[in-house]
Amino acid sequence: QVQLVESGGGLVQPGGSLRLSCSASGIVFRFAAMGWYRQAPGKQRELVASITSDYITKYADSVQGRFTISRDNAKNTVDLQMNSLKPDDTAVYYCKANSGLRPRDYWGQGTQVTVSS
Repeated sequence: QVQLVESGGGLVQPGGSLRLSCSASGIVFRFAAMGWYRQAPGKQRELVASITSDYITKYADSVQGRFTISRDNAKNTVDLQMNSLKPDDTAVYYCKANSGLRPRDYWGQGTQVTVSS
């Protein structure tokens, strides 16, 4: 079965950095489109960053220049390097995979990121 497991969340000071990692199993990872989403209390879930099987990346305007998404097909992982963190970055961060002959979405359980002084 498909499983996505996020790690790396925690509490960090404004201006600090954090690296999230998502480990995938049950899919042919090299062909999957991967993304990081986040949901803050009282707000809708939003796309933070995505990376295709061809390594094409996209970022939300709010994180452009601060966050970097990457993938390692040998390890079946996708990472999100977060720098210059702001309190508005506080949210639960979710890993998503899109894969299959009939593409469908798979979600991780989420990891909490809190940016506070």
